[in-house]
Amino acid sequence: MSEVVELTRELVAIPSHEDETAAGDFVESWLREETDAEVTRDEVGNVIARRNHDGSEGNADASSLALVGHHDVVPPDDSQTTDDGGYVVEERDGRLYGRGTADMKGTVAAAMLAFRDADLGASESAEASTSADSPELVFASFVGEEVGGEGARAAIDRGFAPDYAVVGEGSTGYSAAGVTDVAVAHKGRRGSTVTAHGSAAHASEPEAGENAVYRACDAVDVIRDLDFPAVEVFGEQVRGSVAVTEIDGGSAWNVIPETCEVTVDERTVPGERAPLERVEEIDGVEWAVDQDLPPMACDDEAFAETLLAAAETAQDGQPELVTKPHATDAGWLAEAGTTCVVCGAAEPGEAHTKDESVGIDVLERCYEIYRGAAESF
Repeated sequence: MSEVVELTRELVAIPSHEDETAAGDFVESWLREETDAEVTRDEVGNVIARRNHDGSEGNADASSLALVGHHDVVPPDDSQTTDDGGYVVEERDGRLYGRGTADMKGTVAAAMLAFRDADLGASESAEASTSADSPELVFASFVGEEVGGEGARAAIDRGFAPDYAVVGEGSTGYSAAGVTDVAVAHKGRRGSTVTAHGSAAHASEPEAGENAVYRACDAVDVIRDLDFPAVEVFGEQVRGSVAVTEIDGGSAWNVIPETCEVTVDERTVPGERAPLERVEEIDGVEWAVDQDLPPMACDDEAFAETLLAAAETAQDGQPELVTKPHATDAGWLAEAGTTCVVCGAAEPGEAHTKDESVGIDVLERCYEIYRGAAESF
């Protein structure tokens, strides 16, 4: 059994959908035992480690590359748990099955090993550097990614600010089946509520009131006619979307409704938002943002090409620069000023399913990509 498979199995078996403490304990202990890096655990549970090219503790003033993941998971299916409350981990047909194998403990394990093993003196720039200004390699595994990036936001608020980051969310199978690509952009998500207000009346005299459902329908017409924003990142197009996903109004079959709420799901793109505020031009209608997960766009093509070169070296397939439809912690980091790409083992359709799994060959490939990227940084 390869080391990345063994480490993934150990990490996946630890429950972390309600409380990430035990999984964080495992990651922290492993880093302390296996590396000479500076390892910290903040008050929310994020595990962060730093090292220089000579293997010593990191230098916060040096240029830095972070390998970023998260060790929380979504709640498992009953079939993914053991009788004692642990998680089932099974290996068959060249894949590991279990909650968190794809999203994203397998990639965290690959990043842990790459963080330990990377020879940061391998590149010419590192050889020419003094230990005082040599590049710093950072490992970070956050909590709370599945509930809106709580760990990433807390770390950023506490000063976590690497210059560059590889966020290990899924990028496998985008350009072609089985190929691990490099995502240079992803969408964000803005969830909002449109509330229409009217006045109640008996339904036998509808003219005596103001029908909030009708006003809400007028707002839906405005939303339906909005153009979807789109941008290009290094030649790759990212196109957003806006959709009404829920509507709730009325109190009884014989009462003109006085309120009606409409839920809107917007997939945002870097630098653009759909003009949803237009619904407030309708009398009695207001709009409020409930959640805004930021999109991500890499702002350094040379860095993206460095990761692409590492991905090419690590596999037989031909990886490409691609975009992702899902929000990740890369959005929070990019918003705070970190140059990001996304590169990881998960394939479309694997995360959050009762049959969640990851290819063992892809986990081993991700280890090689992360190690290669760190050594060429």
